[in-house]
Amino acid sequence: MKNEKLVILVGNPNVGKSTVFNHITGKNQHTGNWSGKTVESVIEDYHKDKNIKIADLPGVYSLSAAGAEERCSRDFLIKHTDALVIVIVDANCICKSLTLIEETKCIAGNVTVCVNQYKSAKKSGVEINIEKMKNILNLPVITAEAADKNGVEQIERAIDCSTDSLVNLPVIQKSCINKEYFIKNVITDKSKTTQNRLDRVFTSPITGIPIMILLLAFVLYITIIGANYPSEWLSDVFSCGGKYLSKFLNYLSLPEWLCSFLSDGIYRTVTWVVAVMLPPMAIFFPIFALLENFGYLPRVAFNLDNIFRKANCSGKQSLTMCQGFGCNACGVTGCRIIGNEKQRLNAIITNSFVPCNGRFPTLIAVITIFMTSVFHSYLRSLCSALILTGFIILSIIISMLWSRVLSKTLLKNEEKHFVMEMPKYKKPKILSTIYESIKNRAVFVLLRALVVALPAGAIIWICANVNIGNNTILSYIVDTLDPIGKIFGLDGEILIGFILGFPANEIVIPIILMAYSGSAVLVDYNSIEELGNLLISNGWTFKTAVCMIILVLMHYPCSTTCLTIHKETKSWKWVLLSFALPTVTGLFICFFVNLIM
Repeated sequence: MKNEKLVILVGNPNVGKSTVFNHITGKNQHTGNWSGKTVESVIEDYHKDKNIKIADLPGVYSLSAAGAEERCSRDFLIKHTDALVIVIVDANCICKSLTLIEETKCIAGNVTVCVNQYKSAKKSGVEINIEKMKNILNLPVITAEAADKNGVEQIERAIDCSTDSLVNLPVIQKSCINKEYFIKNVITDKSKTTQNRLDRVFTSPITGIPIMILLLAFVLYITIIGANYPSEWLSDVFSCGGKYLSKFLNYLSLPEWLCSFLSDGIYRTVTWVVAVMLPPMAIFFPIFALLENFGYLPRVAFNLDNIFRKANCSGKQSLTMCQGFGCNACGVTGCRIIGNEKQRLNAIITNSFVPCNGRFPTLIAVITIFMTSVFHSYLRSLCSALILTGFIILSIIISMLWSRVLSKTLLKNEEKHFVMEMPKYKKPKILSTIYESIKNRAVFVLLRALVVALPAGAIIWICANVNIGNNTILSYIVDTLDPIGKIFGLDGEILIGFILGFPANEIVIPIILMAYSGSAVLVDYNSIEELGNLLISNGWTFKTAVCMIILVLMHYPCSTTCLTIHKETKSWKWVLLSFALPTVTGLFICFFVNLIM
């Protein structure tokens, strides 16, 4: 359309571009308090006028075209020199944006500078003289508080009142602004003391990594304890709903097998996934988001940079691992922040070594039964969390070893250090952060899991209810797998649990119990003690528990993650490698444990 206008948002990483974009378009692009969240250009309608398009470009420090993000932003600006360009800068660190402002002026003819987080920066001790800033930059300067939904009025006013002009100057020039002169006249910063004190604790070579490990254990502990009660409540609600569903299906006079197929197969599997999967995600993702918005996660990458560098990987891989604790599919998607293609593939392939929250219930149950049952209930939970943390650290170490192997062989890559700006610590908006993380992460992942849980319920029911001769299909498969399972310190029931649990890790234990009991439906347990008695009566020992934990930690990613890997890599070859690598590793370690114990 001839009347269509374009507004382009540019800025350094982590200045709030995506938050501004969400407010003025009404969209929900994910944002966070660390750099690299936006890695490709996104265009949507302006919420007040569909004839105005808003483009959010990747965060860059320069338009020198040194990397993919710079090239993307530079080319887009050159192609749309008649657009209104809003350069968003962070009030806490304006000087880092001066080069980008000057380079943008050389390309675009209609440039406005937006000082974001102006009010919050002022509260923390950063004073900015907007009038002097206008005079030095020779550009319009507006202020915003994008974290507040009502804090983008000046941006919307600039969009509404803008007039397009065409200036074609695509040659990049160096910044001509004297930064010392700029700081002296424009900025007064009294906020650095508190920031430096926190960094001396969180990024210290002495305290940084221990704090990180303790924080991981604490998050796992809170997730484990907090998820128990809502999971039980959801199970009771769904159980009651299942009874009404059975009555309704019988009322319709459907065949008995079809009633069982729908209620005991599909309904029971789907609701099981919801009851077990949703509560820990609803706890873990908000905690993760709060740490992210506080500004701690980039410090994790900083602390682990040397370790990842030894594996010839990007330090940003540690952030994708953190996302993997919530969901490996989210971790795989998060690998987009890694600019180097081979390092990104490396992070994708090894992400499934990090256990997602779907594996936590199984891990905690087995650890509690066979390793911490002698402790008091509260101390037992704490010890279980600490032991689980130890196993997770083991899986991370193995992941790093494989990352190094891949970086020297199949994904041979020159060592490149990553640059990530440390954002200032911020006080998170707790309620909005919890709401957004549950809506955009937990519910999104759950819906994708339900898509594959539906056919899984059908397959599980068929295996447990269809007979070949005098035995069910499930029994034949278990008998076939049992000798193979013994080689790895396991049994056929455990292996079939992992095979049929491919759609969702949450149903592995119920399938194992179904196979042990000969039941035609997924089997629940009323207490850890009841589960322990059932497992021990079917031959489980401490060695079985160790091998089970190893295989839970290191086996193929779930179907949702596999589909995500294919979406991100556009190749089934990488999906197959991501599937095989952790599985072969886990089985090899189980084989070794079975030999020595």
